Formats: sequence, structure tokens, C-alpha cells
Amino acid sequence: MRNASNNEIKLLRKLARKKYREKEQRFVVEGERAVEQVLENGLVEVETVFVVEGKAVSDEWSAFSASIEADVLDEVADTENPQGILAVCKMPDEISANELREKSGIIVATDAIQDPGNMGTILRTAAWFGAKALIAGKGSVDVYHPKVVRSTAGATGSIPVISGELEEIFTELEANGWQILLLDGGAKSVNLRSVQPAEKTIIVVGNEGNGISESLLHSDRTKVRIESAPGQDKVESLNAAIAVSIALWGLQ
Repeated sequence: MRNASNNEIKLLRKLARKKYREKEQRFVVEGERAVEQVLENGLVEVETVFVVEGKAVSDEWSAFSASIEADVLDEVADTENPQGILAVCKMPDEISANELREKSGIIVATDAIQDPGNMGTILRTAAWFGAKALIAGKGSVDVYHPKVVRSTAGATGSIPVISGELEEIFTELEANGWQILLLDGGAKSVNLRSVQPAEKTIIVVGNEGNGISESLLHSDRTKVRIESAPGQDKVESLNAAIAVSIALWGLQ
């Protein structure tokens, strides 16, 4: 196995920051099981697997593996106790709104979801239920943030992603028959159980603290609530990722 070059180590340091991930169109997958999963599923292109000195790797990895000193890996890793392995992968191309217009099924959209664990779980769950894409609205955490990637449990790249201003994307998709369901427990929302999903349906989940932006609450868009048990008054709301999971299951 060859040694990691200085340029590769510099790149690893840079990829901790979003602006460099976007510039280089690369991201890091950390942890032995996560690296195994991205290699097995083949959804993203793995460029290099970096392995701490002395750690054995399988023969099939050796062609694109590089040895890295333990203290350097500790420095570039996002976790406090790294498992001695990480990989640099190429970002898949984003899907365009124009491409989404012609699809059908369910799309998940995030309005300023900021918790990496929530975003990773939303991505993983959307893939599980066969969502056609994820729309990451402005203010949402980067889907290639290291914590998001770990939270997907190897599902990064399993569904197409588009990022941008939700209103602009929604306007284009609505003009092509997409129905928008806003997960919102406020006034005039309807019970999820009563909703008949259209052939083209977008589920929108809002920010963990503030919910869905007022600018997205148009009168021609349906606000949907997930009912709690009768008499339940101890819990104010559901976790964002859990709400998406229930909505995806309920609309199958």
C-alpha cells in the first residue's frame, strides 16, 4: 500500500469545510462499516480509502488505498475516536428541477433542516421508501457534511439531491402537476390519514424549531398533521426525521 501524499492530506483537511467540498466536489466517508457500505453499493465513486498505518485492508481495496499516520487521521477525522479508516468520494451530480418535472412518485423537501442527524435520517428513510429525490432548501445542512454522511448509514447517494430556493423549485414543479403537502400541525391542517397522495407528491418538513417558513404556506398547498394519541398533551411535536418517516409510510 502506498503512503498518502501531502496533497491528499491537504485535501482531507479542506474537506472539513463546506466551501471546499463544493469547490472540489468531494466529500469524506468515515468509519469502517460506512466505507464498506459505499464500496459495496456502488452509488458514489470512491477515489481513495485512507487507512491508518498498520491496519490491514482487503485485497480488493488495496488498488485505491493509501496509508496515513495515526495522528494525521485523528486530525482530519470528524469523530473523536475514529476507526482508522476513511474514504474520499466524488459527489454525484445534482438532479435539476427540469429533470424532476417529468418524474412521478414522492419527493421529500427540507425547509432549513439544520441538525445533521435529522438530515441523514431523512435521506436514509426517503431512500428506504423509494422517494424519487430530496430537495434541500436554503438553510438546510449540507447533505455531505460528515455527520450527515454518517447518519445515512451508507445510504449517501441512494437518491438524487437538488439544493436551492424551495419556492423557485416548487413553482416549477407545481406547474407540472406536483402536489405539495406541508407537514404542519397548525390551524387548517388535515389529518394525514385522510390524504390521498397524487401521482406526483412532495412532502415538506420544516425547521426543527420554527417549522415551515410562512412564505411556503400558500393557500393552494395542503397542510398535513400527524395525529397524536387521544388525550396526549405531554409532547408538543414530533422530531422532524420521525415525522418524515411516518408521512412516507402513511402515503404508501
